Amino acid sequence: MVDAVAATRYPTPQVLRAVNVTAKASLLLMLATAVIYPEIGNMEDKAAGLRAVGYPMLAFTVPAIWYAFWRERASFPWLADTLITLTCFTDILGNRMDLYDSIYWFDDWMHFINLGILAAAFILLTMAPTTQFWPILERGLAVGGTAAILWEIAEYYAFIATSSERRGAYRDTLGDLGLGMIGVVLAVVIIHSCWRQGYLRTVSPQLTNSM
Repeated sequence: MVDAVAATRYPTPQVLRAVNVTAKASLLLMLATAVIYPEIGNMEDKAAGLRAVGYPMLAFTVPAIWYAFWRERASFPWLADTLITLTCFTDILGNRMDLYDSIYWFDDWMHFINLGILAAAFILLTMAPTTQFWPILERGLAVGGTAAILWEIAEYYAFIATSSERRGAYRDTLGDLGLGMIGVVLAVVIIHSCWRQGYLRTVSPQLTNSM
């Protein structure tokens, strides 16, 4: 039985939807290639199998939750879902283009930008535009910090523990965590500023009725 709550609908952003669908399709294609031909996708000894399982789960979590709980009363949150998909897509694309090995700062950049993007998506999905700065920062750091720690644990046991990189793993991990948290803080500042100026107020329609 559908709740007696008026559905909240906003126009579908066509460009954003195209980017979202393209990123998801490309992600699945690159993951399949990485699993079948890891040497072609520069994914040898880089946990291609784990990525092939984890990334689709992450990229399709928002669609699954929306379809199960919100499709009858809210527009699809395209921006947040696209941001989550991009964190997976850019990592695989970076490996596919051998950017991690050919550009020394690329890994640092990915930790900085992707942790911020992931935290931003979670904030957009779970917080109303009227929320004050400090609660947004608290949630952003909680989500970003948890994601960063889980990633470092998975990365260590997936391929660093058995490689020569383990000698510098401690310093690298601290740097990755620090850069990730800076990215999260920047994302929080941007979102809060956009909300105060009246932007991004229709990207999470499931929150509209509670505002």
